[in-house]
Parts: sequence; C-alpha cells; structure tokens
Amino acid sequence: MNFYLKELNLNAENYFISQFKSSKIGDDGAVVGDFVYSKDAFFENVHFKKNWMSHYQIATKAMLVNISDALAMNATPLYALLSVAMPSSITKKEMQELVSGFEDVAHKYNIEIIGGDTLSNTKLDITITIISKTNKPLLRSTMRQKDLIAYTGELGKSAKDLRYLLRGQKLHNKSKFVNINLRDKFIQRTNRYISAGMDISDGLFSDLEKLSNANKGMGFFFYQQIQKQIACSGEEYEMLVSFDRRKRKTMLRFASLTRTKLTVVAKVQRKKYTNRCKSHHF
Repeated sequence: MNFYLKELNLNAENYFISQFKSSKIGDDGAVVGDFVYSKDAFFENVHFKKNWMSHYQIATKAMLVNISDALAMNATPLYALLSVAMPSSITKKEMQELVSGFEDVAHKYNIEIIGGDTLSNTKLDITITIISKTNKPLLRSTMRQKDLIAYTGELGKSAKDLRYLLRGQKLHNKSKFVNINLRDKFIQRTNRYISAGMDISDGLFSDLEKLSNANKGMGFFFYQQIQKQIACSGEEYEMLVSFDRRKRKTMLRFASLTRTKLTVVAKVQRKKYTNRCKSHHF
C-alpha cells in the first residue's frame, strides 16, 4: 500500500514478475522441497509513518505480515532473517523497541531469528525473510471448478483505519491496522479441505484476480454484491480460500471451533473475471 507516494500499479507489478522464468514464483512463498521461503518489505512512508505507530508496533507488524505469507502456504515458520535500514536519528531506546517487537512475535510463533543485515538509511525500512516447512503446501493454482470461495474475518477495517490516520486521528491499540490477527489455527484445522488459498494483502477483488490468473482464467459467480470499500481494502491479512462445495458444513464447523468468521461469497466458474478495484496497492 502507498499513502502519499505514487507506486507501481498492479499491472506493472504483474508485468515485472512475469519477466522472471522461475516456476516457483506466483504464490505467497516459494516452495523448495519441504521448505517455503517468503519475503516482504515494510517501508517507512510507503507502508507506515512513524508518527502512526511506535517502533515496537512497527517491528511487530513487519513480522506478522511476513508470517502471514508462510501460514497462507500451510507452512510452519522456523527461521527469520531481518534486514533493517535505520536513519542516523534513531535512538537506542527506539532500537530496543524494534528488537523487542521482532523477538516477541518470533517467540509467539516459535521462530528463531538467525541473522540478516543492518545499514544506515534516511528512513526506517524493514525486509524480512521467513523460512518455513510444510508437508502439504497450499497453492493458488489448485482451485477447482464449482469450488466455493470464502474469506475469514471481516474486511474493510484496515482501509477505514487508514483514512482515520490520514486525517491525523489516532487509532486504538486493537485496531486491525496495527494489531493483525493471523488465522493459523483455522488453517491448521481446515487445510485438508482447502483446494487453494492465499492471504488478502491487496484487497479481496485484487487477490481474486490473482487466483483467477493462476487458474487459467477461471472466474467467479458472486452470491451477493460486495461493496467496493470492503472488497478493495488491502492489508487485511485474512485468508482467501477455495474448497469443495460438499465440504461447506465442515469448513463452517471448524471455523466456529477456531472462533473464525467465515464468509462464503462466490462459486468458481469458467468465465472472465474483472477486478473492480483500482490497479494500485491499497
């Protein structure tokens, strides 16, 4: 997402990625044997402003958005590599807050921070690589015709909170913008029934476009109209999944057991899909 700097639109991003020949590119992480490697950036003035969040919250969110990719692949995160570019104005207290944020999240998910890089910069930029292991990777390209499409949680709150921030307002500590709720328990209980999946980082409609492209142009029949302010809200980090329609009751039961709201919104069909959101991040 980008708050006030012009950013590459998704069409340009898709073009850039398409120029690489590796077959391992295209999911939330790259599967190599039993391991999944995922990497995301979290940059000041692109993904956040420092007056919006404490350094502890910045480090926490940077870790969580990266762990989200691993969990979306049905992988167990094991190790993390951190690259942290810091301005010369950063204080020792702020550096300690960053370390505490990284380590607290790592401890919660049993991840070992094994190295990385630090360097001087004009602003605070963080890049994290997560190394995970999986016995059954969850891919985007394995969606099936007549599957049901569903998402976890509620969508739209992240974009709503961003608008508050841009107006100079403060957020509660439990705001979804700074306090991401990852769906690891839901994925653990339901992965055997899910045919395809990914996390929602660019918005529901934009990420459905990724699923459509990964499955040779399959589209979707929507059961209800979804407001654009909900479907175009990025940085939600909810799960977007497809599954056999005969497993609907099973999926809803496990969603209830893990206290996860699950909303079925569409059915997979062979038809063209058009993304109704603007072609930019967030």
